[in-house]
Amino acid sequence: MAGTRIIKAARAVPGFVVTNDDLTRLVDTSDEWIITRTGINTRRVSQGETTASLASDVFKQLVTGTRRGPEDVDLLILSTVTPDYMTPQSSAFVLRDNGAKNAFAFDMNAACTAFVYALSVAEKMLTSGVYKTAAVISSDTLTKITDWSDRGTCVLFGDGAGGVLMEYDGGPGGILAEDLHTDGEMATAIRGGRLPVNNAWHKDEGPVEPFVIMDGRATYDFTVREIPKSISATLEKARLTMDDIKYVVCHQANARILNGIAKKLKTGMDKFFVTINEFGNTSSSSVPIALSVMLERGMIEKGDKIMFAGFGAGLTWGTLIYQY
Repeated sequence: MAGTRIIKAARAVPGFVVTNDDLTRLVDTSDEWIITRTGINTRRVSQGETTASLASDVFKQLVTGTRRGPEDVDLLILSTVTPDYMTPQSSAFVLRDNGAKNAFAFDMNAACTAFVYALSVAEKMLTSGVYKTAAVISSDTLTKITDWSDRGTCVLFGDGAGGVLMEYDGGPGGILAEDLHTDGEMATAIRGGRLPVNNAWHKDEGPVEPFVIMDGRATYDFTVREIPKSISATLEKARLTMDDIKYVVCHQANARILNGIAKKLKTGMDKFFVTINEFGNTSSSSVPIALSVMLERGMIEKGDKIMFAGFGAGLTWGTLIYQY
C-alpha cells in the first residue's frame, strides 16, 4: 500500500504550563514520584482552548506555506475522545473556522490509538482516487475529564492537538504495512464520560462516571505484552527488521511503558522518540505532536521508514510503518 505522502505536520498546545510541583498543591504527590513513575515533568492545560480550537489551529498551520489553501482539502478526519459537543462533530467547526468549503469531515473515537487508525483510513480513501488531499488531526482537552483529586490519573494528562496534511501522488511513500486491533473484552479497563439512559420511562441507576477511570496495572501489562507483538507482526508484513526503522513514534502514555516495549523488542530507547516529559499524555494527539517536533528538528529525511504505534481505551492498539 503506497502512493501517499505526508506534506506537513503541525501541533498546537495551550500556553499554560502545569509543573509537577503545581500538582503537589492538589494531591499527595511529589516531583520525584511523578517523574519516576511516568517520566512527565510538565503538561499543558487549557485556559479556554477547546478541542475544536486547538484542531483549527493545527489545520491553519498545515495549509500555510504549502501552496495549498483550505479549499484544496477534500477530507478531514479528526480523532478525539473529548468533543466540545455530542453533536455536531468537532471537525465541522474546524472546517467553518478555516473556510474549508470543499471538504467532508468526520470525527473518530478510538482513544489513544486513533491517530494510527485515522492514518490508515485516510490512506485508503486517498489511494481510492476519490480524494486527493486529506488533513488528519488529533485533538483532545483531556483535562476536562480528569479527576483532579485522583493522583493516579491527574498527573498524567495534558491538552493538545497535532496532525498531518496528506496527499496522493502515486510515489513510493506511504503505509508499507499495518496491524490494527481492538479487544472488546477489556472495554472497561479505561473509560470515562458515561452517559446513562435516563428518560420519561426509564431511570438508569448505574454509576456516574464523568472522569477517566483506568486500571493502570492491567493496561500496563496488556500494552507491554501486545505492542511488541504488533510491532513484530508489522515488520514481518513489510519484510523489514527494526534496523530498517529510523524511529518508533509511540503514543506517549507513560515512560515506563515505552521502556517496557523497548526491552521486549531488545532494542535501545534511542530508537524511540519521547515527548511525554514536556507534554504529558495527550491521547491520540501525542503521536502527531511528536512527529511535528521531529520534522521541525530535521530528524526525518525522504526515504526514512517511521513506525507509528498507538494503544488505549477499547482496548485498542495498532502499528503501521510509514515511508517518507
